[in-house]
Amino acid sequence: METMNDRILMTLSPDGETRTDFVCRPEKAADARDAVSAFVARLHPAPTSHMVQNLLILVSELVTNAVRHAGAVTALWLTADRRGVHVRVTDPSPAHPQDRTPDLTGLNGGFGWPMIQRLAQEVRVRDAANGGKVILATVPR
Repeated sequence: METMNDRILMTLSPDGETRTDFVCRPEKAADARDAVSAFVARLHPAPTSHMVQNLLILVSELVTNAVRHAGAVTALWLTADRRGVHVRVTDPSPAHPQDRTPDLTGLNGGFGWPMIQRLAQEVRVRDAANGGKVILATVPR
């Protein structure tokens, strides 16, 4: 899924820890899953399969929600360090996610946000400088 706009960065943090970053702009959840798979394949030590599964579901839900409720994903940024994989999804809408009663008919959703909150060790939402929002989530290693 890597395009000319995707970037992989290796940096050294102030405490001497190597950090791996990957930035892309997926148009749909399948693109985001491809990006996650390519990203985790480069990590050393390799994350557990359980962690990768959780990360794939988390990113799929975040991207699906951004496309469904905000119209697009502005950026998906994955960062790994020894503590976990940190996910940032930005979108053009300033509206923060809302807890809703899940629709058991499957027509109106309501399952994604609670799933994101269960899968992530930490989830934060903040306003983006461009008027949209950033959702930050961490999946522990």
